[in-house]
Amino acid sequence: MDDNTIVIEKDSIRSNYWADLWRYRELFYILAWRDISVKYKQTIFGVLWAVLRPFLTMIIFTVIFSRVAKLPSDGNYPYALMVFAGMLPWTLFSTALAEASGSLVANTNLITKVYFPRLIVPSAAVITSFIDFLISFVLMIGMMIYYRFVPDWQIVLLPVFMFIAFIGSLGPGLWITGLNVKYRDFRYIIPFVVQFGLYVSPVGFSSSIVPSKWRLLYSLNPVVGIIDGFRWCVLGSKSYIYWPGFAVSMVVIVLFLWLGLSSFRKMERSFADLI
Repeated sequence: MDDNTIVIEKDSIRSNYWADLWRYRELFYILAWRDISVKYKQTIFGVLWAVLRPFLTMIIFTVIFSRVAKLPSDGNYPYALMVFAGMLPWTLFSTALAEASGSLVANTNLITKVYFPRLIVPSAAVITSFIDFLISFVLMIGMMIYYRFVPDWQIVLLPVFMFIAFIGSLGPGLWITGLNVKYRDFRYIIPFVVQFGLYVSPVGFSSSIVPSKWRLLYSLNPVVGIIDGFRWCVLGSKSYIYWPGFAVSMVVIVLFLWLGLSSFRKMERSFADLI
């Protein structure tokens, strides 16, 4: 057998897939940097929108839930600070979900021309949501300074919950990404799902107001555990975290990740033809 012989192995792509993810890591860096550059290069509204969207939503929710509905917070911290601590993970989750869902369709030319693990594309798209998160987190620090609020030791665990938020958005994102390639109508459904999720998740209020008999059922929404974890990190012991519900949310996140990966892998071979 000479050096120019081509060997075709059965299921070679499937067996080498996870090794290919590492082999094509530079493509991941390139796509992530390209998406960030396109969104923020020579633009004011890209950065401004990353600040205004959660800030304006925080003001509206604070007025509606605190001043009008008179809903309580868990501790003696400002209600606006509690709302913004919930807005951070929700914005990270919703932006990552939206960016990942349309990533394959947006990269049609790349998908149809060369082979690489398609998982790289939605994963790279999620990175832009982290930039929005970091910009909003700077605003969060400014609010802490304004209210003279000093976080407890739990703040050091915030990167852990950032990773959980990433995993929590990646699972549904991969699932919806595959469906969006096959059924283009999903691009109209995603904004509705994100908007609906904003109001059923404890963003503008504390999850502690949910009756105890419904807490576990309510925690089937994976964002509930993520938001409670963020508030616990930012607000410290002043914010109560319902650990049984948090465990339920983590189980749902893992199940969604498995569902997203498995469905994405099943549909991956047909992406080039469907696009």
